[in-house]
Amino acid sequence: MTRLYAGIAAAAVAAVLGALGVVVLMRGQDEAFAQCRATNVAGGTAAIGGPFELVDQTGRTVTDADVFTKPALVYFGYTFCPDVCPLDSARNAEAVDLLEEMGYEVTPVFISVDPQRDTPEVLADYAELFHPRMIALTGSPEQVQAASQAYRTYYRIHESDDEFYLVDHSTFTYLVLPEVGFVEFFRRESSAEEMAEATSCFLRAAS
Repeated sequence: MTRLYAGIAAAAVAAVLGALGVVVLMRGQDEAFAQCRATNVAGGTAAIGGPFELVDQTGRTVTDADVFTKPALVYFGYTFCPDVCPLDSARNAEAVDLLEEMGYEVTPVFISVDPQRDTPEVLADYAELFHPRMIALTGSPEQVQAASQAYRTYYRIHESDDEFYLVDHSTFTYLVLPEVGFVEFFRRESSAEEMAEATSCFLRAAS
């Protein structure tokens, strides 16, 4: 075998081992949290989440690394939402407060799917209504779409000639852990108590 082919073969082996290492790591994480998980994700938990760049309610450009310094409950919605988003945001804030009583600090994160209306100023007012630690995020339409795609969420803005348009969107809340990523999602039917109990299980397993 020539030196060139030997180098190519070594690189190929390293690539395969690297990929296997990632698979083993993800499988290990899934197994570590198996006793806490109540849902199944097609493709595994690694299929949801990823890097993003957005703008927070102070006008600062942030990445996922800036946002997820602590465990977070992440929700995609919009501030003009007439009913679902306020209810879900209030429930998520309640879950965060219940977790704080258990000794866990969790951040509620709200990502707007309506960047045209949801400026940082609008989001600052919205976040203040629900929780003092809430991080509210917006961005360009392209940035918002990229974040939504990373978390496999759905939204569709209704075409309208006025400013009172509505936005269809999915309503899952995602539990994201620092240096781990997405581990679980919660449906609208989940209560604050159920979310807090499940989240505390993940946090114990991660420690």
